[in-house]
Amino acid sequence: MTFSLVARCPQTGMFGMVISSSSPAVAARCSHARAGVGAVASQNVTDPALGPLTLDLMEGGMSAAEAIGELRRRSRFMDYRQVLAVDRNGMSAVHSGANALGIWTSAQAENVAAGGNLLAHDGVPQAMVEEFLSSSGHLGDRLVAALRAGLAAGGEAGPVHSAGLKIVDQLSWPVADLRCDWTQECPVAAVATAWSIYKPQLGAYIQRALDPREAPSYGVPGDA
Repeated sequence: MTFSLVARCPQTGMFGMVISSSSPAVAARCSHARAGVGAVASQNVTDPALGPLTLDLMEGGMSAAEAIGELRRRSRFMDYRQVLAVDRNGMSAVHSGANALGIWTSAQAENVAAGGNLLAHDGVPQAMVEEFLSSSGHLGDRLVAALRAGLAAGGEAGPVHSAGLKIVDQLSWPVADLRCDWTQECPVAAVATAWSIYKPQLGAYIQRALDPREAPSYGVPGDA
């Protein structure tokens, strides 16, 4: 019930991912990223524990493919899971269990992987990867473009209701973690709008966390 993309920016070392689904709050369960380590999507009859476990394995020195292989060895019910990972070297790996729902498939290239289940057709992940590779600019812009491309290519077989975008960069917390947990409208458009508002302020929020003495003003009533 999901289509997603995980990616690394080779210029900045940032990692990020985007995801959308007919299920509520998909990004709360399925999106995982760790600065300097990688990004992971764990979806299709979701086990949220698989995301942090995959990141732990990659942080310990495994490649994305090795980490996915270790998941297969140690985790139960992998026939029901779909996991996408990209590592610090830009290598990607995908596991899609035999019991993944509906039409399911994936696509990979250097620094990126996309995958989905209950898709409108099997070309959706490839459309996302191609859009990501052909785009430029901030990683967030490229992620949003890829998510929009997945939706335009057909997306999920039914209407989607939630979406999310996550980006990590050098810090222990995500520098962007934007979500639309439920809407009857278009969650992809909602996340894209949120990113367009958040992007110009991203640096200011980082500065406020690192050293509020040097932070820009908040720009709200009552702000000195």
